[in-house]
Amino acid sequence: MSRVHLATRRLQSHDERLCLSINRLALKPSVQGYFAAVSRLGDGWFWLPVAAALPAIDPASGWRGLLHMALVGLLALLLYRLLKRWSRRPRPLHRHPDMVVSVAPLDEFSFPSGHTLHAVAFTWVALAYAPALAIVLIPFALSVAASRVVLGLHYPSDVLAATVIGVALAEASFVLL
Repeated sequence: MSRVHLATRRLQSHDERLCLSINRLALKPSVQGYFAAVSRLGDGWFWLPVAAALPAIDPASGWRGLLHMALVGLLALLLYRLLKRWSRRPRPLHRHPDMVVSVAPLDEFSFPSGHTLHAVAFTWVALAYAPALAIVLIPFALSVAASRVVLGLHYPSDVLAATVIGVALAEASFVLL
């Protein structure tokens, strides 16, 4: 067995153990309830009012911010669907029957976390237009990312990769738009 293969297996094993450990937090009903609610809001219900509020917060650039968020959202959707079809990584709940799951996944595969990718990209873009929203957006984006692992829907590496992709996508959008 090659060193790369061994290292990959070790990382995957660590990722699975960490995922199972974090998922045990969902045994507490209050924790499960909070993260289930955050997850549902992360489906898009939270981001629509944020984008819609940008023109009211800053009439000079808010409409541009709203359109910017919409375009980044569309690009993030296309990118994460492409990556999921390419990676085909099974979700933790499909590999570990003892996983505590209270929210049904929106699709079949785990890598990357679409919720996290969108939360990070939307937060990054929205804060460029309305920095005062940081007090709300940063904790919410962090909660969305955590919810994916706590609820047994993603491995920590799925969330970490989605964070990097979300930042890169948002940063690229500033150059392109």
